[in-house]
Amino acid sequence: MKLPSIHRARPGLHALSFKLAVAVTLAAAVPAFAAWSWYAVPAAAAAAGVAGLGLVTYAVAYGLLARRLELAYSILKQIRRHQFDNLNLARLPHGDELNALIWQVYRTGQALEKEIREMKKMENYRREFIGNVSHELKTPIFAIQGFAETLLDGALEDERVNRAFLQKILHNTGRLANLVRDLSEISKIETGELEMVRKPFDLRRVVREVVESMEHMAAAKDVALRASLPETLPRVMGDRERIQQVLINLVDNAIKYNNAGGHVEVTARVRPDGEVEIAVVDDGIGIAPQHIPRLTERFYRVDKSRSRRQGGTGLGLAIVKHIIGAHDRRLLIESRPGRGSTFAFTLEAAPPASDGERG
Repeated sequence: MKLPSIHRARPGLHALSFKLAVAVTLAAAVPAFAAWSWYAVPAAAAAAGVAGLGLVTYAVAYGLLARRLELAYSILKQIRRHQFDNLNLARLPHGDELNALIWQVYRTGQALEKEIREMKKMENYRREFIGNVSHELKTPIFAIQGFAETLLDGALEDERVNRAFLQKILHNTGRLANLVRDLSEISKIETGELEMVRKPFDLRRVVREVVESMEHMAAAKDVALRASLPETLPRVMGDRERIQQVLINLVDNAIKYNNAGGHVEVTARVRPDGEVEIAVVDDGIGIAPQHIPRLTERFYRVDKSRSRRQGGTGLGLAIVKHIIGAHDRRLLIESRPGRGSTFAFTLEAAPPASDGERG
């Protein structure tokens, strides 16, 4: 390991080396005086020997201690100033406690660097999150305020617009309610307040319920919605309500971001490894490759204006990711612009002998 050069050594290091030299010199002075008294050793020789020993002790102490202590000072100084760029020293060889102490100082700097980096990351995330929430709240609140003021200014008596304005107010209050609901949901999942209850359930029944509940929405968008499931599909392990929520969110997105005359299909199959793969497939507008890695981020929107017109909160896929992550699985996304998208995940097949829901 290359140690930092010391152009101007700290006075404290000289003082420490001097104190050690004085201690050794005083300890050596007693036998030297005895040799001078008892064995007629010349006084000059005895004094020279003691002085030489002192100088050697000083040099050795300074050489062994000073440069390593200077290294410790340098590392601590960088840590104090949050200057971690140069904390790339190799590990000190084992040898004595001073080396071990310097190594611990270095490791402390590394740990602090990691923690400060994480804190800055979380601070940026918090700042971005607050900005996004403020923006999402501001739009419907201003819309509600504007429509209410217009009604109070006289439009309430105008039968041509009063009902339309009230419907728009209702629409925006619904957006606010959905946003608050999704924020509460994702907060509970992330903090562990919302526990996943894993047990066997009939996936075919859940998919049928989701498709039936979303058929009216698909029909309104002129999108054909259907399920394609094998009769022999086994039951799966998971939280039934949360997996149903995942499917509702995925089907909802597949319908919203489709074209008139499009198709949405919910499929499931048993993979060779025994896992059950569930997928929501559409032939809608698709997603450009650069957007796919960020789709599950909170409030991330590929097309902001279209997303808000569709009434989404920007949290649906973030909730999906967290629910699937709580099942120790990942959300898999494949998409091509103009060709549609596939959102898939897997669940563990339930043991055949388990008691569970049968459909």
